Amino acid sequence: MRRSRPRRPSLTARSTTLAGLTVLAALASVAVLPSGATPGPDGDDRQHQYEAAAEEYGVPESVLLGVSYLQSRWDVNGGSPSTSGGFGPMHLTDAQYVAGLPAGGHHHGTDEDPRGDDARDTLTVTHPDVEPPDEESLQTLDAAATLTGAAEAELRSDPAANIRGGAALLARYQRDLGAPLGSDTDPADWYGAVARYSGADTADAARFFADEVYATIRAGAERVTDDGQLVTLAAHRGLEPDRAWIEALGLDDTERPDEIECPRALSCEWLPAPYELRGDGTNVNSYGNHDLGNRPEQQKIEYIIIHDAEGYFGPTTELAQDKNWVSWHYTLRSSDGHIAQHLESKNVGWHAGNWFVNAKSIGLEHEGFAAQGTWYTEAMYRTSAKLVRHLAEKFDIPIDREHIIGHDNIPGITPAYVAGMHWDPGPYWDWSHYFDLLGAPARSTGTPRTGLVTIDPDFAANRPAFTGCEERGVPCPERGSSAVILHSEPSHDAPLVTDIGLHPDGSPSTMHISDHGARASAGQTYAIADHDGDWTAIWYLGQKAWFYNPSDAPAAVWSRGLVVTPKEGLDSVPVYGRAYPEPAAFPDGVPVQPIVPLQYELSAGERYAAGPTLQGEYYRATTYDGSSPGDWTVIRGDMEYIQIQFGHRVMFVDADDVDVFPASRNAPQP
Repeated sequence: MRRSRPRRPSLTARSTTLAGLTVLAALASVAVLPSGATPGPDGDDRQHQYEAAAEEYGVPESVLLGVSYLQSRWDVNGGSPSTSGGFGPMHLTDAQYVAGLPAGGHHHGTDEDPRGDDARDTLTVTHPDVEPPDEESLQTLDAAATLTGAAEAELRSDPAANIRGGAALLARYQRDLGAPLGSDTDPADWYGAVARYSGADTADAARFFADEVYATIRAGAERVTDDGQLVTLAAHRGLEPDRAWIEALGLDDTERPDEIECPRALSCEWLPAPYELRGDGTNVNSYGNHDLGNRPEQQKIEYIIIHDAEGYFGPTTELAQDKNWVSWHYTLRSSDGHIAQHLESKNVGWHAGNWFVNAKSIGLEHEGFAAQGTWYTEAMYRTSAKLVRHLAEKFDIPIDREHIIGHDNIPGITPAYVAGMHWDPGPYWDWSHYFDLLGAPARSTGTPRTGLVTIDPDFAANRPAFTGCEERGVPCPERGSSAVILHSEPSHDAPLVTDIGLHPDGSPSTMHISDHGARASAGQTYAIADHDGDWTAIWYLGQKAWFYNPSDAPAAVWSRGLVVTPKEGLDSVPVYGRAYPEPAAFPDGVPVQPIVPLQYELSAGERYAAGPTLQGEYYRATTYDGSSPGDWTVIRGDMEYIQIQFGHRVMFVDADDVDVFPASRNAPQP
């Protein structure tokens, strides 16, 4: 798709090789000011604010800019807290303040069975109240206030004050180390202070953060921030930090046992999830908090699931080690990107709310909150992308939005489960930037006639008017988003399309933060249904769903690929939330798992983007010791399913029910 403007306010240098993912895939090499954006007068623009703060507190400007980039990419995020309670370009943390804010966005509760296997008793868990742990890394704003004399509210909301606070902290850390201080000092001598700024409590995590900062300084960067400020970090080619300074921090390295499945360059620790009997230990049907498996030898891993934890890193990892809780494979920390692994990839976690998906996926929990904390640090985006890239290569998982999906993209297993499925990581997760880091950015592969679009709005400029982040009905602060809003007609005033799974009465979807019934997200691909001026319609949950897509500010790129439609002669075909085998495939003594249609239908004339073709499978695991007939085996049938992008969530259709053909706008319209 030929564009009449730059793709985004910042154009990032990208590398598609694994080695290039160390940092270069994330760094800006070109920046173009968006319409209406100006650098600002001297003394007022963001660049000068960094320069002035660096001079005032005796910090090399390159170091200050590099640290800030790895925290926020220099964005201000409207004064909203990050997922770990950090504010502003320098990510000054104030978790205690955030804990006192209204919190209407928590998505955990008792509605969803994280296991998602109706062959077993429903597993209900209640998410504990969120209290930030007493950690220095979660309360750096207090120290910044003391050092600068600025009010805490000013440090949270004013970018210039926030940058001064970050510079003051770096200078204090440098002074504590007895290292050279001054804006004209060698940036190489600031490695220890940079490492301490991460808040990491282990040497490997602190080193990773510092190394990423110095890689950014070496490569340089230039971008326009979310509030329209052009910022440049000149490249310092050949800069090699003096890593000996980190020794003075007195941090210990974490162990890396054989179970760890992380790239060597990442900071990872092993905090294993328990496989233990519950209660008095006599009931083999009552155990936690995961199932044993033998993947990929026994069953292919198809998906990597992106979650947010609805909690802070420490308490989240404690839950993962509780036999009475549920499980996932990795937890990622916001401030420095540190990773805790809980399950080996061969074993099956209870995290997705859909047993078919659980049995074929790896789950990543990211420290944070889908609504209350609305932005994720660059450090966490980078380590998450590197981990996902590593796992995708190891298990031959395609890096696309059919296989790298959010918890909010997973379907309910039966109609009764649909409304209770979770909605994280939510509309504020930057899927476009994430796939840039993965080395798989959205690119046009077609034309307006090839029949498909891949959603890809400008994250910073795309700011839907969501409500309910803090209190139901109250507008959320204006923020960038990966989601485009879908209307029933080509007009901003038209009602939103309906999701009967979320709104059984047929009422339109809403703009409440958790109601994704009328949203398409960056990277998702849909079949084009119609076009009207600046509006494009896609097939979505059995409807034409319209989104604003003007040529001068497109919200999608043209794509090509395959679509499905009901076979000739069929008025409609059922849609499923799992791809289970036919009854005849189940051996004697193993209860048949029913193939239950969801409340949706795919009607004649409609077309949906086709994903992978999957053989019907059911992983049988119901007892602690494998004593139930068929336990710890994968039951496969002859049925094949095709995964489709049917709404915001992926779903499945029986391959025998549909025709598959190349997408084209020339195909007959209903």
